[in-house]
Amino acid sequence: MQSLFLITSLNYSEKQAGLMFFVFGMAQFVCQTPAGYLMDYTNRKTFLLGLASVATTSITILTALFAQEEGKNLTFMLFLKLLQGMVASIIPPGLNSITQGIVGSVGMTEQVSKNEMMNHMGTAAIVLTGSILAYWLYPDIGMLFIISPVFCVGVVYFLSKIKPGDIDHDAARGLVLSSDTTTSVESFDDGSVASGRSYTPPNINNKRKEISTIPSFRFGLGQQNTTADDNLDLKAKADTPLKILRDPILVTFIVICFSFHLANGTVLPLVMQKIAMDNGKSGIFLSGSCIIVSQIFSVISAKICGDYSGIYGRKLLFLIGLGSLPIRCFLVKFLLTIRDDDNAGVVNFFILSTQCLDGIGAGLFLTLYVLVTSDISGGTGRFSLTLGLTTSAMSIGGTISGYLGQALAYDYGYEQAFVILGLASTFPLVVYLLCMPETLSSNSTVSTSIHPMPGISEGENYCDIDEKIQPKSSGISTNEVI
Repeated sequence: MQSLFLITSLNYSEKQAGLMFFVFGMAQFVCQTPAGYLMDYTNRKTFLLGLASVATTSITILTALFAQEEGKNLTFMLFLKLLQGMVASIIPPGLNSITQGIVGSVGMTEQVSKNEMMNHMGTAAIVLTGSILAYWLYPDIGMLFIISPVFCVGVVYFLSKIKPGDIDHDAARGLVLSSDTTTSVESFDDGSVASGRSYTPPNINNKRKEISTIPSFRFGLGQQNTTADDNLDLKAKADTPLKILRDPILVTFIVICFSFHLANGTVLPLVMQKIAMDNGKSGIFLSGSCIIVSQIFSVISAKICGDYSGIYGRKLLFLIGLGSLPIRCFLVKFLLTIRDDDNAGVVNFFILSTQCLDGIGAGLFLTLYVLVTSDISGGTGRFSLTLGLTTSAMSIGGTISGYLGQALAYDYGYEQAFVILGLASTFPLVVYLLCMPETLSSNSTVSTSIHPMPGISEGENYCDIDEKIQPKSSGISTNEVI
C-alpha cells in the first residue's frame, strides 16, 4: 500500500512511485542470489531472517515519516528503497531454507502449502487493519504503517521459538532429502509435551500417482517416466554454482518466473490505484479490499497445492495459475470500458471480484514455485542458491513490471495498459505448457538419511552408498534426455 499512500496522500506521480519500486526490485534482484548462497552456508538462519525482518520494517516506517509532497526528496526515498530491497532479499531464501531444514525435501509439499496459507492470511489481516485505518485517517494515511512494527514483533517472537537443533542444515541446503528433525515429535517448550504444544512433522507417505515427466512436445529438456521403484541418486554432494546454471530445466523455469512477474507484478497496484483515484475516501477502502479478496483465495489455492500437487504433480496446477492472469487482465479492461457514472458502483464490485483470479494465480504460483525449485535442486546441496535464482527472476520481472505498468497507465491510459499486460501474460503459459516437464519425481517422496556433514565442499562426495545408481545434477530425474 506504499505506492497508494505516496500517490493519494503526497501527490507522487505514477512514474515517481514506479521509479521507487523499480529501485527496490533491482536491489532485490542483485542481492537475491548472493542471499541464497549465504543461506546455503550459514548456520544462523533464524538470526539473519529476524534481522532482515526488523530492518525492512524500520525502512517502511522511515519511508512514511520522511516522504515529502510531490517527491521533493525523491533521491533520499530512492536510497531507502535501495536499502530495503537489499535486506528484503534475505527473507524468501531464509524462510524456505529454515522450512526445508525442519521437514526436509520430502516434507516440503505439505509444509510450504501451510506456510503460504499463513502468509496470505497474515497479509489479509494486515491489509484489513491498514484499510480501516486509512479510511479513518483519509487523506493523511501515513499513520497506517504503524501496523508494520506490530506484526514484526510477532515474526521475531516466533523465530525465537525455533531452537538451533530444530534445523538440519544439510537438509536445509538440499544436500540430503530428509531432515533428522522429522524423526521425532518436537516440543515448542523446554522439552515437556505435557502442555500439548508439540510439533508433528508433515505426513510424507508416498501417495503419488504415476506421473509423466515428459514435456508436452519434448523439446530436448525432459525425462522418461518415473515411478516410486526407480533407483535414486543418494550420493551427498554439493554441485558447483556453474553446474546449477547449466541445468536447462532450471533455466527454462527462470524464464517463466521472470515473464510471469513481468506481466503480473503491476496489475494489482494498477487496479488499486484506479479504484482509489476515482472514488476518493471510499476508494481507499475498496482498493484495500482488492488485496483482502486476493489473499482469501490465495489461502484456498495454497491448500489445494498441499493436498494435490504431491499426488497428481505440479504441472497442471501451475498451468491453471498462469492461465488465470490473462483472463483477469482482459476482464478488468472490459469492465473499465463499460463503466460510467450510472453504473460505477456495480462495475467496481465486479472489478473487485476479478481479484479472485489474482488469488488463484498468486496462491498457486507462490506455493508451486518453491516446490518446483525444491524438486529441481534436490540432491544438489544448493537449494537456497537455486531459490535465489528463481526469486531473482521474479524480482526483476516484478520490478520492470512496476515501472512499465505505471508508465503505460500514464502514457496510454489504464485500459490499454491492461490489454498489453494481458497479452504479455500468455508467454509464460505457453512456455510452461510446451517446454517444462513434470518436476515431481519419486525423489520428492522417498526419505533418505545421511549423516550430517559440517559444510559443503563444491563438487565433493561426502559418502558412498553401496547401490547401483546413476549420478545426476538436478535431482528430478533418473534418465535425462538432453
